[in-house]
Amino acid sequence: MATTVHQEKSFRENVNLVFDIAAATLQISDGLAYYLKGVYNVYQVRFPVKIEGKVESFIGWRAVHSEHKLPTKGGIRYSPLVNQDEIEALAALMSYKCALVDVPFGGSKGGVVVDPKKYDDATMERITRRFAYELIKKDYINPATSVPAPDMGTGPREMAWIADTYMEHRPDDINALGCVTGKPVSLGGIPGRTEATGRGVVYGIREFFRHPEDRKRAGLEGTLEGKTVIIQGLGNVGYHTAKILEAEDGAKIIGIIEHDGALMDHNGLSVEKVNTYNKEHGGVKGYPDAQYFENGNAILEEKCDFLIPAAMEGVIHMENAPRIKANLIAEAANGPVTFGADAILRQKGVVMIPDIFLNAGGVVVSYFEWIKNLSHIRFGRLTRRHEVSQNDLLLKAIESNGHKIPTGLAEKLLHGPNELDLVRSALDDTMRDAFQQIRDRYWSHDKIESYRIAAMAIGIEKIALSIQDRGLYP
Repeated sequence: MATTVHQEKSFRENVNLVFDIAAATLQISDGLAYYLKGVYNVYQVRFPVKIEGKVESFIGWRAVHSEHKLPTKGGIRYSPLVNQDEIEALAALMSYKCALVDVPFGGSKGGVVVDPKKYDDATMERITRRFAYELIKKDYINPATSVPAPDMGTGPREMAWIADTYMEHRPDDINALGCVTGKPVSLGGIPGRTEATGRGVVYGIREFFRHPEDRKRAGLEGTLEGKTVIIQGLGNVGYHTAKILEAEDGAKIIGIIEHDGALMDHNGLSVEKVNTYNKEHGGVKGYPDAQYFENGNAILEEKCDFLIPAAMEGVIHMENAPRIKANLIAEAANGPVTFGADAILRQKGVVMIPDIFLNAGGVVVSYFEWIKNLSHIRFGRLTRRHEVSQNDLLLKAIESNGHKIPTGLAEKLLHGPNELDLVRSALDDTMRDAFQQIRDRYWSHDKIESYRIAAMAIGIEKIALSIQDRGLYP
């Protein structure tokens, strides 16, 4: 057991190992590859906050991996386990991810060592505003250069506090609302952002299932309906992924793993009921309508059609990889499968849809929100009613020739796309296009043995091309 543990690499090393393999499939120089792999800069800050009459010190980071395109983009996470190595790895993943899905951002990431469960809302607001101020002073928050977003432990509330803090210190910035994304809709956010990462996961899985050759690799047939799914992590990403798969695709969620254990029901769990219980009780222990397992991680090894790790990195590692029985692993979290585990799983025939592609929905919709903030107009405002009137004229022309349009169809045509419809449509198109690029690279290149390497190679290639076309590197 001890030998296996020593063989595991750190999260950052895992990312860099995948980079090295992918870069070797490309026609780029060693010097350029070395430059692309490294983090551009890291800012570490320590700041005090007065809490209940005592001063507490907090440490945080903002890492910028690549500025080949600006602004750089990446979430801010709050966790007692945050460290610089993790932040740098996540910043690098953001660069490759944005390039892969054609979002014109560089990659960055931020984090603070703090447990949000230990403090009340007022204290978390003070911590957030102070951290934001420290970043604003150094231009690590700015709609033109660095745009944070929610991540683990943060959400629309924290983004609203950050945006307000930025506006206090930069009152003359007309694009101030674009300094962060993932804000409440009332403060310049965009409908569909909260669900974006989870919905993007579903769109990516749907696109995988549209290709018979790819389904066959995973030993899966047919559609998503009736497929058995185990979800690890019922946070924002896991919840929306599970909810959409259950409600819209007819998949059967047979297992849900949370921090305090796991629930199993081979007849299918109600995602909404489990989520409500989880929020009310701070965990899933005691949930009455399913079998409870105290050792939640053991459920990762249960038989299912596909497994969706949607929480922390490294939950599937060299020790438990040989016991994984899923046909397909859909990586909704960042880095849930270690480099060593990846090799073991591929030997077993397990297919993995990689994080660099599958959880890109959040940054895709963040891009739409940022565009909305800079354009100062919501999507569809100029065109929706025109589209509705044109469809109305079309329906009248058809019915004037004696053809009756079914009522339900007519209502859909006269609905006209609202902002949420447009966001979901654009996200779906982005995820479809990206997976088609990945599979084309995988099936056409002898040296590429997985979707992970294919996705990474495409991301690296696009960044390298951007840098070379600007004349920054020969």
